[in-house]
Amino acid sequence: MAVLKAGTRPPWVGLGAAVWVQIAAGNAYTFPLYSSALKSVLGFTQQQLTILGVANDFGENVGIVAGIACNKLAPWAVLLVGLCLSFLGYGVLWLAVSGTVSSLPYWVLFLALCVATHSSAWLGTAVLVTNMRNFPASRGTVAGILKGYVGLSAAVLTEIYTMLLDGSASKLLLFLALGIPVICLAMMYFVRACTPSEEDSSERVHFLFTQAASLFLAIYLLTTTILTDTVSLSIYIKYAFIAIMVILLMSPLAIPLKMTLFPAQRKQSNQSNGSDAISGETKSSQTDPLLTTSSSTANLGSFFESDDVSEVDILLAVGEGATVKKKRRPRRGEDFKFAEAIVKADFWLLWVVYFLGVGSGVTVLNNLAQIGVSLMELDDPTVLLSLFSFCNFLGRLGAGAVSEHFVRSKALPRTAWMTVTQIIMVIAFLLYASSLYGTLYAATTLLGICYGFQFAIMIPTASELFGLKHFGIIFNFMQLGNPVGAFLFSGLLAGEVYDVEARKQAVSTCIGPSCYRLTFLVLAGVCGLGAFLSLILTVRIKPVYHMLYAGGSFRLPQSSGH
Repeated sequence: MAVLKAGTRPPWVGLGAAVWVQIAAGNAYTFPLYSSALKSVLGFTQQQLTILGVANDFGENVGIVAGIACNKLAPWAVLLVGLCLSFLGYGVLWLAVSGTVSSLPYWVLFLALCVATHSSAWLGTAVLVTNMRNFPASRGTVAGILKGYVGLSAAVLTEIYTMLLDGSASKLLLFLALGIPVICLAMMYFVRACTPSEEDSSERVHFLFTQAASLFLAIYLLTTTILTDTVSLSIYIKYAFIAIMVILLMSPLAIPLKMTLFPAQRKQSNQSNGSDAISGETKSSQTDPLLTTSSSTANLGSFFESDDVSEVDILLAVGEGATVKKKRRPRRGEDFKFAEAIVKADFWLLWVVYFLGVGSGVTVLNNLAQIGVSLMELDDPTVLLSLFSFCNFLGRLGAGAVSEHFVRSKALPRTAWMTVTQIIMVIAFLLYASSLYGTLYAATTLLGICYGFQFAIMIPTASELFGLKHFGIIFNFMQLGNPVGAFLFSGLLAGEVYDVEARKQAVSTCIGPSCYRLTFLVLAGVCGLGAFLSLILTVRIKPVYHMLYAGGSFRLPQSSGH
C-alpha cells in the first residue's frame, strides 16, 4: 500500500475546500431538473426514464474502485479522475439534449449517465475519507457536515439553474460538464491528508460555527428559491442572490483564516516538557547505541504483523532474535480488511438497513417531478426539489450532531436513530398514499429529513465498527444499497406501476393518486422492516459503543495487528 504523507498544517483548510467539492459531488441530485427534458426531447416512456434514474444512482454510489484508490493515490489524483468522468458523461448528455448530436442510442445515454454521476463517487470519497482521517475523534460530526453539504448541492445547483441558466436543461448539463472540473481543479491542492486533529474546546467551537453557517445557507437557499418562484425578480437581484450564496459557501474558510491571523498560544510548560523529552531521548540514543537496536528488535513483532512483510523478512528477523506475534482476527471497533468485514453479521445488517432506508427514499427523489405532476399537477418541480434538498440537508447535519451528542453522553449506538427515522418514513409514505390536500409538502419534508439521516448515520457507524484503515472501500460497498434500492423500488416497481396507470388513462402523463399509491404502500412496508432490523443491530453493537465512548470521549481501540 502506498504511504501517503500527511501535512503538518491543521486540517481546517481541507475541510473548507471539501465543502466546494461536496457541492460538485451532489451533481446526481440534479436529475429531476433535466429528466423531463430527456423524456420529451428523446421520446422516452416513464419506464425508460426510471431506468435512467437507476443509472443515475448506480453511477453515484458504486464507488468501490474509488475506495481502493483512496489507499493507493493522493486525494488530488482521486479528484482528477472524478472531474474527468464528469466532463465526459455530462458532455455526452448535453450533446443529446441540446440536439447537437441526434439519435443517440438509449444504451449510450444510460452509459453516459452512469459515467457522469460516477464522478460523485470519486469526488465524495476523496474528501470524505481524507477528512474522516484528519478528524478521527469527530467522525460523526464531520460526516454530518460533509454529507449535509452534498444534500444542499441540489438546492445550490437548482438556484443556479433557475437564476443563471434560465431553467434550461441543456445549459445545466453544459454547466455540469464544465463547472465541476473547474471547481475540482481549484480545490484539489487543498484537499490533502494532514496531522490528525485533537479534541479540544476550540475544535468544538469551530464545528459549531461550520454547522451554523451551513444551516444559514440552507435557509437562505430555500427562501430565495421560493421567492424566485413566486415573485418576478430582475436579473440584477438574481445575480446578487448568487453572489451572496457564493460568499456563504466560503464561510468555512473563516476558520483557517482566523487560525492564521490569531494563532493559539501553546502553553510554555508543554513546550518545555516536549523539549526535555526530545533531548532526553536524543541523549540516551547517543550514549547507548545498543538501546536503539534493542528497542527496534523488540518492536519487530508488531512490524511483522503488517501485511507488507514477506516470509523472508520474518525469517531473517527471527534469526536476529525477534519474537513474532501471531495474527489475530480484529474485534469490532478495530481496523478490518474488507474481506474480514464482509463476513460479519453486523456488516450485512447495517447494509440491509441502509438499503431499505435509502432505497425507498431515492425512489421518491427520482420520481419527484412526476409525483408533483400526478398529485398536484405541478408544472415546475424546483420548489419541491428545493424543499426535499433542504430537509435532506437538515437530516444529514442533524444526524451528525444528534448522534454525536448521544453517543458521547449515553454511549447510544447511532443506529438507534435509523430505527426512529425509518418509523417516521412509514408515516411519510402513508401520507403520500393518502393524497390528501397539503400532504405532499408535509410528506416530502418528513421523508427528506429521514432520508438524510440514513446517510449521515451509516458513515460513522461503519467507521466505528470496522475502522478507518480500509474505510474507503467499506463505505462505498455500503453505498451500493442506494442503486440496488433504486433499481428494485424505482426502476421495477414505481416505473411499472406508473406506466400501467397511464395506459389505463390512455395518456402519456399519469394524473391522480393511483399513479403511485401502490408504490407508496409497498415502501411503507419496506421501511417498517428496516426499522425492525435496525433495532436488532442497535442491540447487537451496544457493547462496542460502550467500549469506544466510555467516559464521554472517543477512545481508539488497541490495534489488532492489521
